[in-house]
Amino acid sequence: MPLLIDFKSGEKLIINGAVLENAGANSKILLHNMASILREKELLAEEDAQTPATRTYFALQNAYIFKEHRDDYLKQFQIHLDDYVKACPSARDIAAKIKKAVEAEKYYRGMKETRHLVLHEMELLQTLESEVQRWADQTAAMGEDFVEVDEPEQKNED
Repeated sequence: MPLLIDFKSGEKLIINGAVLENAGANSKILLHNMASILREKELLAEEDAQTPATRTYFALQNAYIFKEHRDDYLKQFQIHLDDYVKACPSARDIAAKIKKAVEAEKYYRGMKETRHLVLHEMELLQTLESEVQRWADQTAAMGEDFVEVDEPEQKNED
């Protein structure tokens, strides 16, 4: 079944590693065979892969786009995903869905599942930020209740 893609003016599209940019008016592209396709909105730049989950997505994205280096990118992907799950076991179910797609060589599907990992990470970071802010607010509210205690001097025994 052909794939119809709306290709907006100025938008970029990657097909099998080739970057295409629509230099004219909006158009539609009808793709009749299998190809690795990424729209600009799905693309993550290397400099934006700054967190464990986004590095996982970036490695899988590259495995999908660059077939000639797929094995290398899949190794990176696996390392990043395993590291994330070790640090955050609550992501095991998400990781299992990603792995299932990748093992079936459905890399685009794996990328879609990896977006859930990125959302999971964002939620955790927001929770952490809220907790740190709550703690900072409590500490500030205590203000002068803290009594400064001098540390005992340490004796050097030479």
